[in-house]
Amino acid sequence: MAYESGSLDATLAAAAGEDIVLLAELRNALVESAERQLDLMRRARCDGNWRVAAMRLKGLAASFHAEELLNISEAALEAVPGEPGVLREVEQEIARLAGRPLIPAHG
Repeated sequence: MAYESGSLDATLAAAAGEDIVLLAELRNALVESAERQLDLMRRARCDGNWRVAAMRLKGLAASFHAEELLNISEAALEAVPGEPGVLREVEQEIARLAGRPLIPAHG
């Protein structure tokens, strides 16, 4: 399935117009929804639960035109449940979208 490309900021601006409160609410809704899917991915113990959470994350990312989150969710669909690298990437991207400090990768 192909998704129309576009930037998250442009999508949010188009939806909220000049209303900065609405803009913040939309971004917050994206972050909260993504965090719920990340939590489900962390708790997934089978392929089915992992795939459902990754597909929901992908759909969320596509609907907001959050391209990096979309790319990461596609990688999650190819990964095994609980893949630490994918979970870390999702967590990092959510932190970036939320404007929180990024968590250093453990190496």
